[in-house]
Amino acid sequence: QIPKDPAQRRVRELATLSKQLQQVHPNVLAKVLKQGTVYQNEEIVVINKPYGLPVHGGPGIKNCIADVLPILAKMLENMKAEPLHLCHRLDKETTGVMVLARSKEVAERIRLLFKTRQVEKIYWAISLGDPDPAEGIVEIPIVEKEVQSHQSHYKMTLAPNYRLSPEDGKVVKIRKNRNAESAVTRYRRLASSSSCSLLELQPITGVKHQIRVHLAYGLGCPILGDHKYSHWSKLAPQKLPAITLKRLKLEQSKARHLPLHLHAHRLSLPLGERIDLVCKPPLFFQKTLKKLELDIPND
Repeated sequence: QIPKDPAQRRVRELATLSKQLQQVHPNVLAKVLKQGTVYQNEEIVVINKPYGLPVHGGPGIKNCIADVLPILAKMLENMKAEPLHLCHRLDKETTGVMVLARSKEVAERIRLLFKTRQVEKIYWAISLGDPDPAEGIVEIPIVEKEVQSHQSHYKMTLAPNYRLSPEDGKVVKIRKNRNAESAVTRYRRLASSSSCSLLELQPITGVKHQIRVHLAYGLGCPILGDHKYSHWSKLAPQKLPAITLKRLKLEQSKARHLPLHLHAHRLSLPLGERIDLVCKPPLFFQKTLKKLELDIPND
């Protein structure tokens, strides 16, 4: 049965869409990616990655970007039909700018640029709450830990170098966690309304789930639709403020269907000259911005 409420319908459509992307024929998926091409030259092809599509295969994953690269290569005009190569990764739920290389050599070069932090990456996210201060840098190491709860699972979490001593409230340096990776994220608030903010984020390092963890646990402003990092000890749907639910025309019981609002908006690649690649946020993201009355800045 189709929900009457447009918001719930949209949420349902998204869930279905990401299921459908898992069921379509690889050729159809390649076609979807081809339509999402935002830039190409002799060395690279840049796509706007759709929501809910994993980059790599794994258990229970039938379709992923890696698998359809040979088909996509054949579909693009002026291509020697060599398969394309992945240069970096985006989480399954993240949308936006994704760079594919037309040869192994170029892929290696671009991977190195990512590794040596020469690629400038700008993300947009809708967060719950308002970061204080409105712009700044979160620099807290991140480590993967097992969460002990009725269903134990793994999450990335903060591994700070300092804490407040319970005795006298003084700042004490903690022994470094050997497995923690240093993680740095710049953030800037672009707009705020309805208990939410539109944030521009620049991850300086590339740790797994870095933006999500820094926003949720570092700033206390989890990303809208991030059901994994909105609490620590449980896997439960995100709790939304009343005003946000009202604007989204959503009931809390349906909040679990909300998609993650994280979008790789811009990528600047120093390949010979600097190539600036921009992807518009997906439709669901734009609609949420409208409903929450968050205004996109014209850049």
